[in-house]
Amino acid sequence: MTETDAQLSAAVLVIDAQASFAARPYWQDTDLPGWLDAQNRLIDAFAKQGKPIVRVLHVEDTGPFSLESGLVRPIDGLRAFNSALTIHKRAHSAFAGTPLAAWLLRRSIGRVVISGIRTEQCCETTTRDASDRGLQVDYVTEATLTFPMHHANGRVFSPADIKERTELVLAGRFARICTVGALGAV
Repeated sequence: MTETDAQLSAAVLVIDAQASFAARPYWQDTDLPGWLDAQNRLIDAFAKQGKPIVRVLHVEDTGPFSLESGLVRPIDGLRAFNSALTIHKRAHSAFAGTPLAAWLLRRSIGRVVISGIRTEQCCETTTRDASDRGLQVDYVTEATLTFPMHHANGRVFSPADIKERTELVLAGRFARICTVGALGAV
């Protein structure tokens, strides 16, 4: 990270950290405690410094991601925080069809910190989109959560496998991979 990158104003995106996921058939809470700890430490770090925290919620017309389900709300255990902006998205990227890019631009925020659910899906897609828009991106893998996935060849990819692969494809090309502790002063 260059000195200029460090000086950029930053916002943390808390992507899809919502109760909807517990109603999905692939839901597993095995990695939930570790993720919640990292996610909450990241939220605390931004809140203590008065830096903006953006809540991103995924919304669909039906099912557990519909507003009518009552599950499009913070997941149990997530630290309460004052959201500088709350957006509802219908695509994988938090930028697609939302006011996020314009909101960041109006506030001269040139750096986003990515966290939330799912590591390889909405978090990774938002990271790539942010990078393509010219933003500096810090991808905090420990503050992302995902679930095992089954490949067509029969192999099961664990959350650790998926996180490793996500870091591989993002590092140095779309984002700086970091930990909550490595962020230091944001």
